[in-house]
Amino acid sequence: EGLGTSYMARKAAKQLLKKTGVDPDTIDALIVTTTTPDYKFPSTASIVLGKLGLKNAFAFDFEAACCGFLYSLDVAATMIESGRYKKIIVIGADKMSSLVDYQDRATCVLFGDGAGAVLVEATEEEGVGVQNSYLRTDGKGLPFLHMKAGGSVCPPSHFTVAHRLHYLYQEGRTVFRYAVTDMSNDVAEVMKRNELTADDVKWVVPHEANLRIIEAVTKRIGLPMDKVVVNIERYGNTSAATIPLALWDNEKNMKKGDNVIFTAFGAGFVHGASFCKWAYDGSEVAGAK
Repeated sequence: EGLGTSYMARKAAKQLLKKTGVDPDTIDALIVTTTTPDYKFPSTASIVLGKLGLKNAFAFDFEAACCGFLYSLDVAATMIESGRYKKIIVIGADKMSSLVDYQDRATCVLFGDGAGAVLVEATEEEGVGVQNSYLRTDGKGLPFLHMKAGGSVCPPSHFTVAHRLHYLYQEGRTVFRYAVTDMSNDVAEVMKRNELTADDVKWVVPHEANLRIIEAVTKRIGLPMDKVVVNIERYGNTSAATIPLALWDNEKNMKKGDNVIFTAFGAGFVHGASFCKWAYDGSEVAGAK
């Protein structure tokens, strides 16, 4: 009570820094992807940076709903590839309890709170890390998944509070249909671009929105469920935090050279998939290298 998304994000980043042994003064940038920022401004990332005491980094928020971590990871990898930055922390964090209506049984049972962080860093080693991504936004999703009030279209007022307009609204069946179709197509496209077969893929790390969605996606692309990382039963849908939390849970099973595919879908609609060649041997969470 009284603590926001930045609290969880800071905790995750502190664990990451301790685990990797990285000097905080060598961090160039910090990205927090979230739909539940502490405040409209300043950015949640700036709060996290201040609490961590990062002296040589800049920070910004990135908002792409449940697809935020996937998008942010690609942004961070591209920043590294530019040669201008060496180490970037990417944090997916959401306090979904702050916008879920607990009188709406259709949605309140689905969501949870959480944060996960990865270190994205440069390397001279060939053929590891984020290889490429297929990211898309179709813009059809506004009517089906949104929060009606609180933004510039409908600012907070006595009316919006009285009519409970500051909570997540979702048309589950429509979202389900789009999520299955788009995530399946995105994974298939990434596999095609990288000439990967189902046998070549070691792990799929999906956004943990709904087990039936995950099962439908993997069935459509011909991958067995034993290659799919699933932990939704532990945390629920933590939005931007689901993929890094899944990495945290599964990293002990991941070996250097494993072909890993990330995929996600969220409000907007936003969706996509990324192909990563795992760079470590079960000892560190590495979103990209």
